[in-house]
Amino acid sequence: MKEYIDSGILEVFVMGAATDEEVRELMYMKAKYPEVDEALKQLETDMEKIAGEMAISPPPHMWEKIEDEIDGLIHQGNPAQPIKFRTSDDGRNKHKKTPPEDQFIPIESESNHMRLHKSWRWIFAAVFVLGKIFLGFAIYFYLENRQTRQQLQELKTEIRELRK
Repeated sequence: MKEYIDSGILEVFVMGAATDEEVRELMYMKAKYPEVDEALKQLETDMEKIAGEMAISPPPHMWEKIEDEIDGLIHQGNPAQPIKFRTSDDGRNKHKKTPPEDQFIPIESESNHMRLHKSWRWIFAAVFVLGKIFLGFAIYFYLENRQTRQQLQELKTEIRELRK
C-alpha cells in the first residue's frame, strides 16, 4: 500500500491532472484502504497550507477602490438589471417563460474564411503560372551556363596542350 501512496498518483489527483482511469482507481483504493484515504486528506491539507503561504494578498487600499466603483455604478443609476421574463401569451403553460424582445442583443457574425473577388483569383493563378515559367527559365539558363563553363574549360585545356 505504501508503494501506491508513494507512486505519485495522489499528487496527480490533487493537482487535477489525473485521467479518468486514474481517478476511478484512486476512488476504489480510497474506499478499500483507509490509509490511502488518510494520505489523500493529509496531502490536500498540506497543499492548502502551501497555497495559503504562497498566496499574494492584494494591496490594502484595493477593497476601498472596489467599493467606490460599485457605489459609483449604483449612483449613476446604471446597476446591472436582472433579466425579467414574461409568461407566454397563450397562458396554457404558465411555467414556461420567454424573455422580452428588448433583452436580446443583436450579434453580427462573420465568416472566418477569407473572401476574394473573382478577379483576384485569376491574378493569383497568373502569378503562380508565371512563377513556374520563371523557375523553368532559371533552371534552363543555369544548366546552359554550367555546360558553357565546361566547354570553356575543355577549350582551355586543349589550348594548353597545343602550346606545349
